[in-house]
Amino acid sequence: MTDKPIVLLEQAKKSFGDAIVLKDISLSVSQGEVVGIIGPSGGGKSTLLRCMTLLETLDSGRLAYGDLIVAENDAAGRAAYASKAVQREAKMRFGLVFQNFNLFPHYTVLKNITDAPLHVQKRPKDEVFEHARALLGKMGLAGTEDKVPCELSGGMQQRVAIARALCLNPEVLFFDEPTSALDPELTKDVLNVIRDLAAEHMTMVIVTHEMSFARDVADRVIFMDGGVIVEEGTAADLINNPRHERTRAFLANYEGA
Repeated sequence: MTDKPIVLLEQAKKSFGDAIVLKDISLSVSQGEVVGIIGPSGGGKSTLLRCMTLLETLDSGRLAYGDLIVAENDAAGRAAYASKAVQREAKMRFGLVFQNFNLFPHYTVLKNITDAPLHVQKRPKDEVFEHARALLGKMGLAGTEDKVPCELSGGMQQRVAIARALCLNPEVLFFDEPTSALDPELTKDVLNVIRDLAAEHMTMVIVTHEMSFARDVADRVIFMDGGVIVEEGTAADLINNPRHERTRAFLANYEGA
C-alpha cells in the first residue's frame, strides 16, 4: 500500500431540501487500501458513496480522482464541477457494485460484463471477452456466459455485478451494502470474493452491515452517523475498542462485533 490518494473528498456537504445529509465530510483513500464504512441507516453512508461516484452532486466541497479535479468550490463556496469530459475520465477510474445488482435483465451475463468495456472504453473485442471469461472463472461462474440474470441466484447475480465492475479495470471499487439483498448462505460467497480482492490489494470502499467482515477485511473503518464521521481507525481498534459512545451503542446491536 502507498500513500498515493486514489480518491480524495474534502469538506463535502450535501442536502436534500431541508435535510442535511452530509456535514463537512473529508475522506482520502490510498492505493491498495480497503476502507469499510459502517453506521445506522439514514446516517449518510450511501449518499457519501453516490457523491463520490458522481451519481449525486455535492452542494460544496472538493472531489478528486488522482490528478483529476472533478469538483471544487467556486467563489461563492458552491461545488463547481469540471467538464463532462473530465467527469467521463473520472468515471473510468472506479467501479460501483450496488446492493440490488443493477444488471440489465435482458442481457446475457457475458453482455452485461462486456458492454461498457466495448462501447464506453472502446477496447478490443478479443481482449474484453478474454478478460470477461477469466473474471467469470475467478467468480466461480464459468458456464453462465449465455444465461440471463433471472436464471441466476442473487449471490450469482452479485458476483456477475462484481465481474462487470472489474472488467472496466478500475483503480478503486465501491460497494454499497453488497450483501444486504442476500440470504446468509449467498452472502458468504460474495464476501469470499471481496476477501480475495482484498488479498490482491484491490483498492475498495465498502459500505457494509457485516461487522466481522469489516473487521477482518478492512484496513480502516469509518463510523458515520448523522451525516458526520463520528470515529475512524484501524478495523480492529474501532470495532473491538470503539472510543465514542455513539459507536459503542451501534456496535452493541451486532453479535460478534
